[in-house]
Amino acid sequence: MVMSVLEEMRIRSLGVIDDAVVELSPGFTAVTGETGAGKTMVVTSLGLLLGGRADAALVRIGAKNAVVEGRISVPDGASAAVRAEEAGAELDDGTLLISRTVSAEGRSRAHLGGRSVPVGLLAELADDLVAVHGQTDQQGLLKLSRQRQALDRYAGDAVAVPLAKYAGAYRRLRAVSTELDQITTRARERAQEADMLRFGLDEIAAVEPRAGEDAELAAEAERLGHAEALASAATAAHAALVGNPEDPEGIDATTLVAGAHRALEAVRSHDAALGALAGRIGEIGILLGDVAGELAGYADDLDADPLRLSAVEERRAALTALMRKYGEHGEGTAAVLTYAEQGAARLLELDGDDDRIGELTAERDALRAELGGLAQALTDARTEAAERFAAAVTAELASLAMPHARVSFEIRQTEDPEGVEVGGRPVSYGPAGADEVELLLAPHSGAPPRPIAKGASGGELSRVMLAVEVVFAGTDPVPTYLFDEVDAGVGGKAAVEIGRRLARLAKKAQVVVVTHLPQVAAFADRQLLVEKTSDGSVTRSGVKVLEGEERIRELSRMLAGQEDSETARAHAEELLATARADA
Repeated sequence: MVMSVLEEMRIRSLGVIDDAVVELSPGFTAVTGETGAGKTMVVTSLGLLLGGRADAALVRIGAKNAVVEGRISVPDGASAAVRAEEAGAELDDGTLLISRTVSAEGRSRAHLGGRSVPVGLLAELADDLVAVHGQTDQQGLLKLSRQRQALDRYAGDAVAVPLAKYAGAYRRLRAVSTELDQITTRARERAQEADMLRFGLDEIAAVEPRAGEDAELAAEAERLGHAEALASAATAAHAALVGNPEDPEGIDATTLVAGAHRALEAVRSHDAALGALAGRIGEIGILLGDVAGELAGYADDLDADPLRLSAVEERRAALTALMRKYGEHGEGTAAVLTYAEQGAARLLELDGDDDRIGELTAERDALRAELGGLAQALTDARTEAAERFAAAVTAELASLAMPHARVSFEIRQTEDPEGVEVGGRPVSYGPAGADEVELLLAPHSGAPPRPIAKGASGGELSRVMLAVEVVFAGTDPVPTYLFDEVDAGVGGKAAVEIGRRLARLAKKAQVVVVTHLPQVAAFADRQLLVEKTSDGSVTRSGVKVLEGEERIRELSRMLAGQEDSETARAHAEELLATARADA
């Protein structure tokens, strides 16, 4: 099967590295060099390419920015290729180019296939491309949560399926419990709110306002307050239009217009223009008659009753009081009616709390029972997977110079009266179930199993982590594995076995190892030397491929600290011969 391969990295102005090109082989690549030469910068560079956190302190002193560029071959149809193309990246003959720039101010930019992308996208691709393991990862393996995650990863769908159902029920239970707590703990505040709403609704119901009533009453009050002046003006206007019966000699508008119309009517047939004017005057006469009639009716209908004015003002005062308490700015009685509608709905909600409490309590109890069943299913699946996982890791440890070591898992629950029912007893639970998973190690025959956090030395922990990763490689492989001094605390025969096991892993995937151990480096298909030179006050590091005599000299240095030691050279040649024979 064609796998993705990290082919090359170029590193510029990162830490002690001025400018270096790291050429990697498809198989096993060992990165070596003296302490402080910058081997860790190789790991850091790959971390940046894979979306790791940017730090301005990584930028070489005096440089504006640090740049890491990588070239990865990705087969067509691989998930990494699909994600990259969805983001608009272009692949060049199956090769994906990734770059990451970190400025001296700490700003970071990422490019994928020639396109600027969020750094988070690089982290998503990393899950499909590379598994990085360093000394911090070894310490992480000491945490119970990481041990449970490792077991769940190994178990696959047997745990993932019930865990997904459990997680959904767990989130719903949290939401239901939170709402139930809010209702019960705020019962007093909600009762006070209900009383205030009832009081307001009763006040509004007592007045019974109508929409727009405030504007209608304001207009009526204005009319009633000036009733005498309005009546006098209407009477005078009526007299001006149709005359005053008490003054027969008076001149009125209707009579004058009628006279003008008669004068023109007599001659309109002689001139069309004058005829049109006669028609218009006739229309004026009709309009004057209509207006005069309405003025007469207005004066007759005008109510100057002071009792009605008093009633209107009293009604307006009641509405104003409601609008001041329950209405918004300038919205009148419509706002009061809106408040009443919303308040009634809220009151129904508050009055329904008892029913809601009953519903939520029933749902909570049902969810707790469901969680108990799902938690038991998780425990059963983890228990079954733990036996297989432990057996596989134990078998790998035998290949890593720990032939009598035994690995096992302890899966337990903690009793909690407020927990969920699992296995007939209430236990505490969390978002991943009710299980506490702990990895145990018995390093030799007769030794009792102890938590690896307490019973494993640094070298043993390194080998346990490597064994775990090798087991994962057989069940959930990734194309590239990067180990940063995974052989820390190991030497002698154990170091040879680690080198041999890494070489076997490299037959299925690309393996890159940063190491101090010549026994491990000797098994590599390619060995890279990170070397530094001193140029005044500036130190520059570069990376070169070691072959033939150069590789023997570097292995001799790693063995004895002396490149020209005959004994060390002989040992180095022997290590290389052993590694080649094993291949």
